[in-house]
Amino acid sequence: MTEVFEIAVLAIETCAVALLVIGLLVATFKCIQVYFASGPEEAYRTYRQNLGRCLILGLEILIAADIVQTVTVEMTVDSVLLLGLLVIVRTFLSFTLELELTGRWPWQGEGDGKTAK
Repeated sequence: MTEVFEIAVLAIETCAVALLVIGLLVATFKCIQVYFASGPEEAYRTYRQNLGRCLILGLEILIAADIVQTVTVEMTVDSVLLLGLLVIVRTFLSFTLELELTGRWPWQGEGDGKTAK
């Protein structure tokens, strides 16, 4: 049964990496389109927002893979502590990316912050 969970973790991690690569390619393509339509400033803003959204989603999927791996495959004190550290670091990265993209913390409502430029 452990092998099934190891395969599941590998599949989740593979999906996260694929999402990051595809997101990078899509964000780059959209950036090029916006560059020719609206100029470099708008292209930069678009690229940053699209890439940031992709990074946030990729980090969240990697956290899910780490949780599955720790709970089902490697249930040791060291692995639980490492999971805790990874979750803290990735959550911090997600929150700061959200703040950069939207101008507000994830727990703030739509009208509580300004849109990041």
